[in-house]
Amino acid sequence: MPTLRFTKDHEWIRQDGDTAVIGITDYAQQQLGDIVYVELPSPGARVEAGKEAGVVESAKAASEVYAPVSGEVVAVNELIAGDPAKVNADPMGEGWFLTVKLDDPAALDGLMDEAAYAAFVAEQG
Repeated sequence: MPTLRFTKDHEWIRQDGDTAVIGITDYAQQQLGDIVYVELPSPGARVEAGKEAGVVESAKAASEVYAPVSGEVVAVNELIAGDPAKVNADPMGEGWFLTVKLDDPAALDGLMDEAAYAAFVAEQG
């Protein structure tokens, strides 16, 4: 069963073996509003935990997407590059951003589970 975790910067990460898919949460896309542009890293690039892994721009603001973990980018979602609205429509599904090969799968242990993230979001608002 894939492990789903969340960051305080409103990214989600779904681990499956030694890879993980990363995107922004439903809460994040709601706060941003209509997403009009997404900038993704190139496959083969390295991302570092807590550092910028991409950019998302909406009609309201631009925001960095931070890597929840360190690893090598093995895939990016070209669909959202061509149709950024997919992030608004399905942020936890078709609106994913990138897949990374994890440097250390145990790094996910330090992130929030679904219940902790829900509590964190409730405190925000």
